[in-house]
Amino acid sequence: MLDARATFPESTLADLYDPLSMPPVLVKAHQALDRAVDAAYLAAEKRAGRKPPRLGSDAERVAFLFERYQQLTSLLPGKPAKPARRRRSTAGNA
Repeated sequence: MLDARATFPESTLADLYDPLSMPPVLVKAHQALDRAVDAAYLAAEKRAGRKPPRLGSDAERVAFLFERYQQLTSLLPGKPAKPARRRRSTAGNA
């Protein structure tokens, strides 16, 4: 992807990533990167014994990443809860 962007040294990132005029070589580089990242996630999930996710669209990819983030962060120990203060009951104490 960096090599593809380097072929346009006079272009800004805004120019390169304009959805109406993004250079085809850059589109293809991003698609290749997406395939490589998807393959890495699929392999990692299989290795961990988890069901491989569907990553056919950006929405599925984002949903998978948020789900994994939630799973990973829920494993971290939370702050210990403070014990509740017990109030002394004044009723019935005579």
